[in-house]
Amino acid sequence: MPNHPTLPAPSLAAAQHSAQLCETIRRDITANGGWISFARYMELALYAPRLGYYTAGALKFGEAGDFITAPELSPLFGRTVARQVSEIMAHSESHILELGAGSGKLAVDMLTELEQLGSLPDSYSILEISADLRERQQTLIRERLPHLFNRVHWLDALPEKFSGAIIANEVLDALPVHLVHWQDSAITERGVALSDSNFVWQERAISDLNLLEAAQKIIVPDGYVSEICLAARGLINSLAQCLEQGAMLFIDYGLGAREFYHPQRNNGTLMCHYRHHAHDDPFFLPGLQDITAHVNFTDIAECGIDAGLELMGYTSQAFFLINCGITELLKDTSPENLRDYFPLSGQLQKLTSPAEMGELFKVIALGKNFNGTLSGFARGGLSRLL
Repeated sequence: MPNHPTLPAPSLAAAQHSAQLCETIRRDITANGGWISFARYMELALYAPRLGYYTAGALKFGEAGDFITAPELSPLFGRTVARQVSEIMAHSESHILELGAGSGKLAVDMLTELEQLGSLPDSYSILEISADLRERQQTLIRERLPHLFNRVHWLDALPEKFSGAIIANEVLDALPVHLVHWQDSAITERGVALSDSNFVWQERAISDLNLLEAAQKIIVPDGYVSEICLAARGLINSLAQCLEQGAMLFIDYGLGAREFYHPQRNNGTLMCHYRHHAHDDPFFLPGLQDITAHVNFTDIAECGIDAGLELMGYTSQAFFLINCGITELLKDTSPENLRDYFPLSGQLQKLTSPAEMGELFKVIALGKNFNGTLSGFARGGLSRLL
């Protein structure tokens, strides 16, 4: 395990947990001839049963975790997103499907606002692969909204058919990515091997034809390293087959392809998060840190269109939230109520400021058989940048 003196040391139990996962990954590397793709490494580090970052029981979200997501930051986020979801349901069916619901906070805030709007869904389904997170979601929803708990259902897989609103907040960035290296007119895949039981980078010729085809379409300078997320394409295709009528919203940090593969971004966007410290070493304490990559929203849009979906909007999180009325929601709290107003005002600033989450985070909407309009994209559209 690499030594990072600037990062907090884990507890003995946490270190032992990481060591167990490391051994699982080592066995997988050995079983695959001494090398696995980085996508496979990332899959195991995040999702290995009972050991991966998202499948084990460590606290991930909020001040005590490794990062803070928008739903954890402020109830204004979920309440505002709920307004867009209400529009989608009004022009399709009264059902919501949330992918990867985290702590359950987004579901709680959305259902709270939808109840106030008189737009409660007939069902709220959560697709959650982590048993630990599923339990936390159930506990939170049962505590906060006991009278609505029976409307919420947990799924192990996508339904065969679905009509309504699909929501995914910070899901795409956690999907495993392949690392590709463009060098001397050749394209190789950067994967993971072992050296004295330590994880090391090792490059090989690309054997996955889908990955090779995708890499050959990307024009970048010599020596460039970046990510390609085939898993995101698979997810969009599956959702397109599942959705009969309605729209899906993806909220995440990312860029259009021209910015994603900008010449100056020659080391990619891979990033790790450990106890609110961001760094770039995915081999540090596997299972105890999040591993992410920015979303290539051009790829998401093109994949959706190829799968029969319509691009219904693409904008910054700031414009989306403002278009959906986040400032009006703040007005529900009187400025004279200093105890409540100032925290909410600061939270709104973080959600919408270009220096915080407002510009880095984007929102993209893909729909099928949907004739309504989406208020979240009324102004500030960025589709021209895809």
